Amino acid sequence: MTGRLRIILLGYIVRGPLGGIAWHHLQYALGFHLLGHDVHFVEDSDDYPSCYDPTRDATGTDPSYGLEFARRAFDRVGLRDRWAYHDAHTATWHGPEAERVLATCREADLMVNVSGVNPLRPWLERIPARALVDTDPVFTQIRHRTDQAARREAARHTAFFSFAENIGGGGAEIPDDGFPWRPTRQPVVPEAWPVTPGPAGGKFTTVLQWDSYEAREDGGRRYGMKSESFGPYWDLPGRVGKIFELAAGSPTAPRDELRRKGWGVRNPLGPSRDPWTYQRYIRRSKAEFSVAKHGYVVSRSGWFSERTSGYLASGRPAVVQDTGFTGRLPSGRGLLAFSSPDEAVEGIAAVNRDYELHCRAARRIVEEHFDARDVLARLIDQALESRSSRGPVR
Repeated sequence: MTGRLRIILLGYIVRGPLGGIAWHHLQYALGFHLLGHDVHFVEDSDDYPSCYDPTRDATGTDPSYGLEFARRAFDRVGLRDRWAYHDAHTATWHGPEAERVLATCREADLMVNVSGVNPLRPWLERIPARALVDTDPVFTQIRHRTDQAARREAARHTAFFSFAENIGGGGAEIPDDGFPWRPTRQPVVPEAWPVTPGPAGGKFTTVLQWDSYEAREDGGRRYGMKSESFGPYWDLPGRVGKIFELAAGSPTAPRDELRRKGWGVRNPLGPSRDPWTYQRYIRRSKAEFSVAKHGYVVSRSGWFSERTSGYLASGRPAVVQDTGFTGRLPSGRGLLAFSSPDEAVEGIAAVNRDYELHCRAARRIVEEHFDARDVLARLIDQALESRSSRGPVR
C-alpha cells in the first residue's frame, strides 16, 4: 500500500440521483477517505442530455435536481466539500469545489472512472494513473469491439478493472476487447450500513431494471437483460407463496402479468428516492431475491451486484442467480446462489428455516470479502503498478 494520494473519483450521482446509484459511488469516495487519501468526486454532464429528474421522470440537460441531491448526500456522509460537477452544456462548474477543481486535478496522483460514464476532459488527461472500472461486463467489452469511439476513450486509461471476477483466466466466456482487465468488486463501507433485526415476516425484495437497454450479440451469441433471465422463475410464487416484491423499473416491465403470477410489483422511485430511503427499504425486507442479466449469467462472468452487497451489509440474506461468483464467494449461508427454479426454492426454504443464522452470515460476508479498505487498497496498488510509461495522453 502506498502513501497518501490525491484521488479523483469520476462517477454518476448528479445525473443519476437515485439511492442505489448514489451508494454505488459514495462507497468509493468513503472508502478512499477511510484509507487516508485525499479524495475528490468529479462528475461531468458529458455532451448529450443525461440528467435524470425523478420528479418528472424525464432526462434532459438541467442538473438542478441532481445538484441538490448530491449536496444532501455528500453533506450527510461527511464529504460536503469534496465534489464538483462540470456542466458541458453551459461550460460551468458547480458544487463546493467548483473554483478549485482544475487545480486539484492538476495535482492528482490517481483517477478512478467508475463505470466509465465520464469523458476524459483535458484537465484529467495528465493524471499519471487513470483506472477504468467496468461494472457492466460483457456489454462493456462488446461496446469496445463495435464502437471505435468508445474504444478510443477506454484506451486513454492506464489500468482496467472489471466486476467480471472470472475475467482473464477465471473461466468466463467474455468477448475479448484487447484490454488487460483485472477483477474487482463493489467496495462496501460496513459502518455506513446499519444492521437491525430482520423482519421474519417480511418480503423477499429487489430493485431492478427489467430491460436496461437492447440485448447484444457477439460471435453468434446473444447476451440479454434480466427480462431474459426471468423466464424460468415466473411461477415461483405458486411454489413458495406470495412472498416477493419487485421494485421494477423500465417501460417494458410486464407489471400486470407479474401481478397475475403472484409477484408484488411497485414503483422503484419510492425506495430509491435518496440513499437513506433505499437503505430503509432494504432493512424492511426479509431478504433479497433476484435474477441477474442474462449476459452476466451465460458468460459465467462472476459479476456480483452492488445492490446485493447492500442487502448483505444490512444483515439481509440474498437468494440470487449465480453468474459464476460461487468460485470466489461463499454460498450457502447468508448468500445463497441458484441456477434453476428448484435451487431458488431450496434457497428460500433455507433462509426461512434458520433466518437469524443467515442474517448474521450475510453481514460477515461483507466484512470479510467486500470491505472497502481491502477492495480499494488492492485496486490502488494494481492501478499504480499498471501506470502507463508512455507519458501523458495527447
